[in-house]
Amino acid sequence: MTVLDFEKPITEIQAKIDELKKISLESGMDLNKEIETFEQQAEDYKKDLYANLKPSQKLQIARHPERPNFLDYVHLICEDFIELHGDHEGMDDRAIIGGLAKIDGKPVMIIGTMKGKSTKENLEYNFGMPQPQGYRKALRLFKHANKFNIPIVTIIDTPGAYPGISAEETNQGGAIAVNLREMAKLKVPVVAIISGEGCSGGALGLAVANKVYLLEHAYYTVISPEGCASILWRDATKANEAAEALKITAPDLMKFEIIDGAIKEPLGGAHHDYKAMADELKKTILSSLEELSKMSGDELKNSRYEKFRKMGAFLE
Repeated sequence: MTVLDFEKPITEIQAKIDELKKISLESGMDLNKEIETFEQQAEDYKKDLYANLKPSQKLQIARHPERPNFLDYVHLICEDFIELHGDHEGMDDRAIIGGLAKIDGKPVMIIGTMKGKSTKENLEYNFGMPQPQGYRKALRLFKHANKFNIPIVTIIDTPGAYPGISAEETNQGGAIAVNLREMAKLKVPVVAIISGEGCSGGALGLAVANKVYLLEHAYYTVISPEGCASILWRDATKANEAAEALKITAPDLMKFEIIDGAIKEPLGGAHHDYKAMADELKKTILSSLEELSKMSGDELKNSRYEKFRKMGAFLE
Protein backbone atom coordinates (compact mmCIF):
# COMPACT_ATOMS: atom_id res chain seq x y z
CA MET A 1 0.00 0.00 0.00
CA THR A 2 1.20 3.51 -0.83
CA VAL A 3 2.60 5.22 2.29
CA LEU A 4 2.03 8.97 2.61
CA ASP A 5 4.82 11.21 3.90
CA PHE A 6 3.26 11.86 7.30
CA GLU A 7 2.59 8.12 7.78
CA LYS A 8 6.29 7.13 7.67
CA PRO A 9 6.73 7.01 11.50
CA ILE A 10 3.97 4.36 11.57
CA THR A 11 5.80 2.22 9.02
CA GLU A 12 9.03 2.57 11.01
CA ILE A 13 7.32 1.26 14.16
CA GLN A 14 5.75 -1.56 12.11
CA ALA A 15 9.21 -2.46 10.74
CA LYS A 16 10.51 -2.81 14.32
CA ILE A 17 7.55 -5.04 15.22
CA ASP A 18 8.21 -7.24 12.18
CA GLU A 19 11.90 -7.44 13.06
CA LEU A 20 11.12 -8.51 16.64
CA LYS A 21 8.71 -11.17 15.38
CA LYS A 22 11.38 -12.50 13.02
CA ILE A 23 14.00 -12.62 15.80
CA SER A 24 11.52 -14.36 18.11
CA LEU A 25 10.71 -16.95 15.45
CA GLU A 26 14.32 -17.65 14.48
CA SER A 27 15.85 -17.67 17.97
CA GLY A 28 12.95 -19.07 19.99
CA MET A 29 13.18 -16.11 22.40
CA ASP A 30 9.95 -14.94 24.04
CA LEU A 31 9.61 -11.33 22.87
CA ASN A 32 5.81 -11.13 23.13
CA LYS A 33 5.93 -8.41 25.80
CA GLU A 34 8.17 -6.17 23.71
CA ILE A 35 6.07 -6.82 20.60
CA GLU A 36 2.84 -5.95 22.43
CA THR A 37 4.43 -2.72 23.71
CA PHE A 38 5.42 -1.64 20.21
CA GLU A 39 2.00 -2.62 18.81
CA GLN A 40 0.27 -0.53 21.45
CA GLN A 41 2.59 2.39 20.68
CA ALA A 42 1.76 2.10 16.98
CA GLU A 43 -1.98 1.99 17.69
CA ASP A 44 -1.85 5.00 20.03
CA TYR A 45 0.26 6.98 17.56
CA LYS A 46 -2.13 6.21 14.69
CA LYS A 47 -5.20 7.23 16.70
CA ASP A 48 -3.58 10.51 17.71
CA LEU A 49 -2.25 11.19 14.21
CA TYR A 50 -5.51 10.63 12.33
CA ALA A 51 -7.57 12.48 14.92
CA ASN A 52 -5.49 15.64 14.42
CA LEU A 53 -4.80 15.77 10.70
CA LYS A 54 -4.17 19.09 8.97
CA PRO A 55 -6.29 19.90 5.88
CA SER A 56 -3.21 19.33 3.68
CA GLN A 57 -2.83 15.82 5.15
CA LYS A 58 -6.52 15.01 4.64
CA LEU A 59 -6.02 16.16 1.07
CA GLN A 60 -3.39 13.44 0.62
CA ILE A 61 -5.71 10.76 2.05
CA ALA A 62 -8.61 11.93 -0.14
CA ARG A 63 -6.34 11.47 -3.18
CA HIS A 64 -4.85 8.14 -2.07
CA PRO A 65 -4.50 5.89 -5.15
CA GLU A 66 -5.98 2.87 -3.35
CA ARG A 67 -9.04 4.70 -2.01
CA PRO A 68 -12.34 2.91 -2.86
CA ASN A 69 -13.95 4.16 -6.05
CA PHE A 70 -17.59 4.38 -7.10
CA LEU A 71 -17.91 0.81 -8.40
CA ASP A 72 -16.21 -0.57 -5.27
CA TYR A 73 -18.99 1.00 -3.20
CA VAL A 74 -21.72 -0.11 -5.61
CA HIS A 75 -20.59 -3.73 -5.45
CA LEU A 76 -20.39 -3.65 -1.63
CA ILE A 77 -23.60 -1.70 -0.96
CA CYS A 78 -26.02 -2.59 -3.74
CA GLU A 79 -27.87 -5.58 -5.09
CA ASP A 80 -29.01 -6.00 -8.70
CA PHE A 81 -27.05 -3.04 -10.11
CA ILE A 82 -27.93 -2.41 -13.77
CA GLU A 83 -25.73 0.20 -15.43
CA LEU A 84 -27.51 2.59 -17.79
CA HIS A 85 -25.32 3.98 -20.56
CA GLY A 86 -25.24 7.10 -22.68
CA ASP A 87 -26.68 10.59 -22.85
CA HIS A 88 -29.06 9.73 -25.74
CA GLU A 89 -27.03 12.09 -27.94
CA GLY A 90 -24.55 9.43 -29.02
CA MET A 91 -21.99 9.73 -26.20
CA ASP A 92 -21.21 7.71 -23.05
CA ASP A 93 -18.76 9.45 -20.69
CA ARG A 94 -17.12 6.79 -18.48
CA ALA A 95 -16.12 9.38 -15.86
CA ILE A 96 -19.75 9.28 -14.68
CA ILE A 97 -21.41 5.91 -14.13
CA GLY A 98 -24.97 5.32 -13.01
CA GLY A 99 -27.84 2.90 -12.99
CA LEU A 100 -30.66 1.25 -11.13
CA ALA A 101 -29.95 -0.82 -8.04
CA LYS A 102 -31.39 -1.94 -4.73
CA ILE A 103 -30.00 -1.19 -1.27
CA ASP A 104 -31.46 -3.60 1.29
CA GLY A 105 -34.25 -4.27 -1.18
CA LYS A 106 -35.07 -0.58 -1.68
CA PRO A 107 -34.81 0.65 -5.30
CA VAL A 108 -32.48 3.60 -5.95
CA MET A 109 -30.88 5.38 -8.88
CA ILE A 110 -27.19 5.46 -7.96
CA ILE A 111 -24.82 7.72 -9.90
CA GLY A 112 -21.21 8.67 -9.29
CA THR A 113 -17.91 9.87 -10.67
CA MET A 114 -15.47 7.09 -11.38
CA LYS A 115 -11.69 7.00 -10.92
CA GLY A 116 -9.33 4.19 -11.87
CA LYS A 117 -6.60 2.51 -9.84
CA SER A 118 -4.17 1.97 -12.72
CA THR A 119 -3.03 4.09 -15.66
CA LYS A 120 -5.19 2.01 -18.02
CA GLU A 121 -8.29 2.46 -15.84
CA ASN A 122 -7.64 6.17 -15.33
CA LEU A 123 -7.44 6.66 -19.09
CA GLU A 124 -10.79 4.86 -19.46
CA TYR A 125 -12.40 7.04 -16.75
CA ASN A 126 -10.54 10.24 -17.70
CA PHE A 127 -9.04 10.42 -14.19
CA GLY A 128 -12.52 11.04 -12.75
CA MET A 129 -13.03 14.29 -14.69
CA PRO A 130 -16.42 14.29 -16.46
CA GLN A 131 -17.14 15.93 -19.80
CA PRO A 132 -20.49 17.53 -20.74
CA GLN A 133 -21.87 14.23 -22.03
CA GLY A 134 -21.31 12.76 -18.56
CA TYR A 135 -23.42 15.45 -16.93
CA ARG A 136 -26.09 14.99 -19.62
CA LYS A 137 -26.10 11.25 -18.91
CA ALA A 138 -26.51 11.94 -15.19
CA LEU A 139 -29.35 14.37 -15.96
CA ARG A 140 -31.11 11.71 -18.03
CA LEU A 141 -30.92 9.33 -15.07
CA PHE A 142 -32.12 12.02 -12.64
CA LYS A 143 -35.18 12.64 -14.80
CA HIS A 144 -35.83 8.91 -15.14
CA ALA A 145 -35.73 8.53 -11.34
CA ASN A 146 -38.01 11.53 -10.90
CA LYS A 147 -40.55 10.14 -13.39
CA PHE A 148 -40.76 6.77 -11.64
CA ASN A 149 -40.45 8.13 -8.07
CA ILE A 150 -37.09 6.45 -7.35
CA PRO A 151 -34.74 8.00 -4.73
CA ILE A 152 -31.37 9.22 -6.03
CA VAL A 153 -27.95 8.57 -4.44
CA THR A 154 -24.79 10.19 -5.80
CA ILE A 155 -21.23 9.29 -4.75
CA ILE A 156 -18.72 11.93 -5.82
CA ASP A 157 -14.93 11.79 -6.10
CA THR A 158 -13.61 14.19 -8.73
CA PRO A 159 -10.78 16.72 -9.02
CA GLY A 160 -13.22 18.72 -11.15
CA ALA A 161 -14.94 18.68 -14.51
CA TYR A 162 -12.61 18.07 -17.46
CA PRO A 163 -10.99 21.43 -18.38
CA GLY A 164 -9.94 20.50 -21.93
CA ILE A 165 -10.84 22.20 -25.20
CA SER A 166 -13.19 19.38 -26.25
CA ALA A 167 -15.29 19.93 -23.09
CA GLU A 168 -15.47 23.68 -23.66
CA GLU A 169 -16.47 23.12 -27.28
CA THR A 170 -19.39 20.93 -26.17
CA ASN A 171 -20.59 23.39 -23.48
CA GLN A 172 -19.13 22.17 -20.19
CA GLY A 173 -20.41 25.16 -18.19
CA GLY A 174 -23.88 24.89 -19.69
CA ALA A 175 -24.15 21.16 -18.96
CA ILE A 176 -23.26 21.69 -15.28
CA ALA A 177 -25.59 24.70 -15.00
CA VAL A 178 -28.52 22.71 -16.40
CA ASN A 179 -27.84 19.93 -13.88
CA LEU A 180 -27.88 22.43 -11.01
CA ARG A 181 -31.19 23.84 -12.18
CA GLU A 182 -32.85 20.50 -12.85
CA MET A 183 -31.62 18.84 -9.64
CA ALA A 184 -33.14 21.71 -7.68
CA LYS A 185 -36.55 20.81 -9.19
CA LEU A 186 -36.51 17.06 -8.47
CA LYS A 187 -39.42 15.74 -6.39
CA VAL A 188 -37.66 12.62 -5.10
CA PRO A 189 -35.18 12.25 -2.20
CA VAL A 190 -31.59 13.02 -3.21
CA VAL A 191 -28.60 12.02 -1.07
CA ALA A 192 -25.06 13.04 -2.10
CA ILE A 193 -21.84 11.72 -0.58
CA ILE A 194 -18.41 13.23 -1.26
CA SER A 195 -16.19 10.16 -0.92
CA GLY A 196 -12.81 11.67 -1.84
CA GLU A 197 -12.28 14.84 -3.84
CA GLY A 198 -15.21 17.20 -4.26
CA CYS A 199 -13.88 19.98 -6.43
CA SER A 200 -15.68 22.95 -7.94
CA GLY A 201 -18.71 22.76 -10.25
CA GLY A 202 -17.56 19.32 -11.34
CA ALA A 203 -18.69 17.98 -7.97
CA LEU A 204 -21.64 20.33 -7.49
CA GLY A 205 -23.14 19.15 -10.78
CA LEU A 206 -24.07 15.91 -8.95
CA ALA A 207 -24.52 17.30 -5.44
CA VAL A 208 -27.65 19.49 -5.34
CA ALA A 209 -29.18 17.16 -2.76
CA ASN A 210 -31.48 17.13 0.25
CA LYS A 211 -28.67 15.58 2.30
CA VAL A 212 -24.98 16.11 1.58
CA TYR A 213 -22.35 14.11 3.48
CA LEU A 214 -18.57 14.13 3.47
CA LEU A 215 -16.33 11.22 4.37
CA GLU A 216 -14.09 12.00 7.35
CA HIS A 217 -10.93 12.49 5.25
CA ALA A 218 -12.58 13.76 2.05
CA TYR A 219 -12.73 17.42 1.04
CA TYR A 220 -15.25 19.69 -0.70
CA THR A 221 -14.20 23.00 -2.17
CA VAL A 222 -14.97 25.64 -4.78
CA ILE A 223 -11.44 25.27 -6.22
CA SER A 224 -8.50 22.94 -5.68
CA PRO A 225 -5.89 24.21 -3.19
CA GLU A 226 -3.31 24.19 -6.01
CA GLY A 227 -5.59 26.28 -8.23
CA CYS A 228 -6.33 28.69 -5.39
CA ALA A 229 -2.62 29.11 -4.60
CA SER A 230 -1.85 29.73 -8.28
CA ILE A 231 -4.47 32.49 -8.45
CA LEU A 232 -3.80 34.18 -5.08
CA TRP A 233 -0.02 33.85 -4.82
CA ARG A 234 1.00 32.84 -8.35
CA ASP A 235 2.63 29.85 -6.65
CA ALA A 236 1.04 26.36 -6.66
CA THR A 237 3.54 25.19 -4.02
CA LYS A 238 1.53 27.19 -1.46
CA ALA A 239 -1.31 24.68 -1.79
CA ASN A 240 -1.01 23.69 1.89
CA GLU A 241 -1.66 27.29 2.96
CA ALA A 242 -4.60 27.46 0.56
CA ALA A 243 -6.03 24.21 1.97
CA GLU A 244 -6.05 25.78 5.45
CA ALA A 245 -7.67 28.99 4.23
CA LEU A 246 -10.35 27.37 2.07
CA LYS A 247 -11.97 25.46 5.00
CA ILE A 248 -12.38 22.31 2.92
CA THR A 249 -12.77 19.62 5.61
CA ALA A 250 -15.86 18.26 7.36
CA PRO A 251 -15.71 20.20 10.68
CA ASP A 252 -15.60 23.60 8.93
CA LEU A 253 -18.15 22.62 6.29
CA MET A 254 -20.58 21.45 8.98
CA LYS A 255 -20.08 24.72 10.85
CA PHE A 256 -20.98 26.66 7.69
CA GLU A 257 -23.94 24.30 7.03
CA ILE A 258 -22.56 23.32 3.63
CA ILE A 259 -22.86 19.62 4.51
CA ASP A 260 -25.22 17.70 6.78
CA GLY A 261 -22.65 15.48 8.43
CA ALA A 262 -19.36 13.58 8.30
CA ILE A 263 -19.08 9.81 7.83
CA LYS A 264 -16.38 8.21 9.95
CA GLU A 265 -13.65 6.33 8.12
CA PRO A 266 -11.67 3.27 9.29
CA LEU A 267 -8.47 4.19 11.13
CA GLY A 268 -5.99 5.42 8.51
CA GLY A 269 -8.61 6.07 5.85
CA ALA A 270 -11.21 4.30 3.72
CA HIS A 271 -8.53 2.42 1.74
CA HIS A 272 -7.63 0.37 4.84
CA ASP A 273 -11.02 -1.39 5.05
CA TYR A 274 -13.37 -1.20 2.05
CA LYS A 275 -16.12 -3.25 3.70
CA ALA A 276 -16.22 -1.23 6.92
CA MET A 277 -16.34 2.01 4.92
CA ALA A 278 -19.10 0.68 2.65
CA ASP A 279 -21.12 -0.39 5.70
CA GLU A 280 -20.94 3.16 7.09
CA LEU A 281 -22.04 4.60 3.75
CA LYS A 282 -24.93 2.16 3.56
CA LYS A 283 -26.15 3.07 7.06
CA THR A 284 -26.02 6.79 6.23
CA ILE A 285 -27.84 6.33 2.92
CA LEU A 286 -30.61 4.18 4.41
CA SER A 287 -31.21 6.43 7.42
CA SER A 288 -31.31 9.53 5.18
CA LEU A 289 -33.73 7.95 2.71
CA GLU A 290 -35.97 6.82 5.57
CA GLU A 291 -36.09 10.39 6.92
CA LEU A 292 -36.68 11.95 3.49
CA SER A 293 -39.36 9.42 2.52
CA LYS A 294 -41.72 11.09 4.99
CA MET A 295 -41.72 14.29 2.90
CA SER A 296 -43.92 15.01 -0.11
CA GLY A 297 -42.46 15.78 -3.53
CA ASP A 298 -43.05 19.51 -3.13
CA GLU A 299 -41.53 19.48 0.37
CA LEU A 300 -38.42 17.73 -0.93
CA LYS A 301 -38.03 20.25 -3.76
CA ASN A 302 -38.62 23.28 -1.53
CA SER A 303 -36.32 22.12 1.28
CA ARG A 304 -33.53 21.40 -1.21
CA TYR A 305 -33.94 24.81 -2.79
CA GLU A 306 -33.91 26.59 0.58
CA LYS A 307 -30.88 24.56 1.72
CA PHE A 308 -28.75 25.94 -1.10
CA ARG A 309 -30.22 29.44 -1.13
CA LYS A 310 -29.20 30.10 2.47
CA MET A 311 -25.55 29.14 1.96
CA GLY A 312 -23.00 31.92 2.24
CA ALA A 313 -22.74 35.24 4.07
CA PHE A 314 -23.53 38.59 2.52
CA LEU A 315 -22.26 42.05 3.40
CA GLU A 316 -24.07 45.16 2.14
